[in-house]
Amino acid sequence: MSTPPKLLVFAGSTRLASFNRKLAHTAAELARAAGADVTHIELADFDIPIYNADLEARGTPPDVMKLKQIMFEHPAWIICSPEYNGSYTALLKNTIDWVSSPVKSDPAWHEGFKSFTGKVVGVLSASPGALGGLRSQSHLVPLLLNAQCWVAPKAFALGRAGEAFDADNQLLNEAHRKNVQAVIDQVLFASARLAA
Repeated sequence: MSTPPKLLVFAGSTRLASFNRKLAHTAAELARAAGADVTHIELADFDIPIYNADLEARGTPPDVMKLKQIMFEHPAWIICSPEYNGSYTALLKNTIDWVSSPVKSDPAWHEGFKSFTGKVVGVLSASPGALGGLRSQSHLVPLLLNAQCWVAPKAFALGRAGEAFDADNQLLNEAHRKNVQAVIDQVLFASARLAA
């Protein structure tokens, strides 16, 4: 019996009522149902300051090291990206900046892109607007490519997200669920082929 694929799911938001956190929850459920070994994390659970090279020189924060390891251990990711001012969030950029920064004093982490290289990433987004956070995706994808990730060509932007979830934070529309599932399936497929 083959080992279930390992998939990391997270949203670039810490807001309690975040649509993207709800979307990440849905993606994690669908991926588990598809047979993936899913780790669903909340960035709010990690104590990560605003990136500052002077602060880093005094030592990389322990939660950054923890996140580096988690991201390294998962060959496939789903990122749910909110849209702020037509781009991705400062939280998401700060997380990527910290995790991609080399730890020069640690031989295991001297390569900054170690946690990113070769990861297969699926991008989702949700927004109250009609475009569903599509502009955040258009900015995030080049950043991920620069970090040496493989980005799935299939993506999904959930528009009018304020009307898209029920009281249990489940997607109401079956077509939306199928679109999320399609991204998950492509990420798991590509990850398996790259690992073969």
